[in-house]
Amino acid sequence: MTRLDSLCELICDTSIDYSYFYGLARICQNIQRLIIVNVTPKPNCGIAKLIEVQKNLKHFEWTDNFDDDYFTDGPYKEIFFELERKANNLDHLELFFLYFESFDTIMQGLLPKLDKIKTLIINEFSFINENLLKMLAYNDLEILNIDYITIDEASIIIENSGGRLKEVSLKPCDFLNYEDDFSDDSLIFIRKIYKNCPLIEYLSLAFSPSKDHFTEFENLLKICQHLKSLLLITSNIHRVRETEEKIFENGKELLKILIRSAPTNLRELRLFDDFKFSLEALKEFLEKWRGRPALTVLTSDSIYQDVDYQKLINNYKNDGVIKNFRYESIMNIENLNFKI
Repeated sequence: MTRLDSLCELICDTSIDYSYFYGLARICQNIQRLIIVNVTPKPNCGIAKLIEVQKNLKHFEWTDNFDDDYFTDGPYKEIFFELERKANNLDHLELFFLYFESFDTIMQGLLPKLDKIKTLIINEFSFINENLLKMLAYNDLEILNIDYITIDEASIIIENSGGRLKEVSLKPCDFLNYEDDFSDDSLIFIRKIYKNCPLIEYLSLAFSPSKDHFTEFENLLKICQHLKSLLLITSNIHRVRETEEKIFENGKELLKILIRSAPTNLRELRLFDDFKFSLEALKEFLEKWRGRPALTVLTSDSIYQDVDYQKLINNYKNDGVIKNFRYESIMNIENLNFKI
C-alpha cells in the first residue's frame, strides 16, 4: 500500500478483471498518466472507478485493439463519463476507436470541457457538429493530430486556439480526394495557420497549385519562422488531369518559393507522388540550398529512385546539403511522428 499510494503512471489493458481495478482505486489516487489498451468490447466498471478517484489525472490514452464483431457502448459509456468529470484537468488526450456510432454523445460532452488540453490526438472527428465545433476553445493547445477531419473543421479549431500550436498533423490526402470545396477551403486553411500559429514547427498542408495558393504559402513561410517539418501535397489531380509538364512546372515554382522564403529552421520536407521535380529543377534547388542546414526529404514517388536522380542526390549528400532522401510509404510520410 505504501508503494502503490505514490503510483503516478499506469499502463494496462481491459482483459484484467474489474476487481483488481477496484483494489487499485482504494490505494492509488495520484495517477497522472493512465494508458489503456481496450482488448475486449465489454464493459470494465473497475476502470471507471479507478478514473473516478484520481485527484490529478493529466494524461489519458485509450486504444481499441480487438477483433470481436459483437459490440455495444459498454466499453465506453461509464469510463468516459468519469473521464468527462476529470476533463478540465487533462493536458494530454489520445484516443483511437474502432467504433464511433455509439460514441457521439460521449465525445460531445467531453470535448468542450478540455480547458487545459495541450495535446489532442484522435483518429476520428466526423461525429462532431458545427455548433459544438465552434465552442471548442483550446487556448493551451500545442499538438493537434486528427486523422479524419475536414479542412474546414480543422480551420475552426485552429482559429479558436490560443496561438501556441506547434504541430498540426492531419491527413491532407483525404482533403484532395473527398472535399468538394477543397480549393477555397485550403486557401482559408493556410491563412488560419499563419495568422494563428506563429510557433508552428510541424505542419501537414494540402493546396491547389494556383497563383493565390502559392502566394499564401509563401506568406506562411515568411511568418512561421519556427517551422521544422513540412508535409506538402500541391497537385489538384482529382479534378483536372494535369500534364506531366504542368506538374513539373508547379514543382519548380514551389522550389523557388522555398529558396526565397523557407525559414532557417526548416529541416524536413515530406512529399507525395503527385509532387514532382525535374532533374534540372531539383539540381538548381539543392545548389541554392547549399550553406543551409542539411535537408531530409521523404517522398512516395519512385521517380527519385531512378539512376540519374540517385546520382544527383548522392552528390549533394556527400556535400552535406542533403541529410537523407528516402522513398517511403504514404502511411509513414503522413505520420509526422515517423522519423528516420
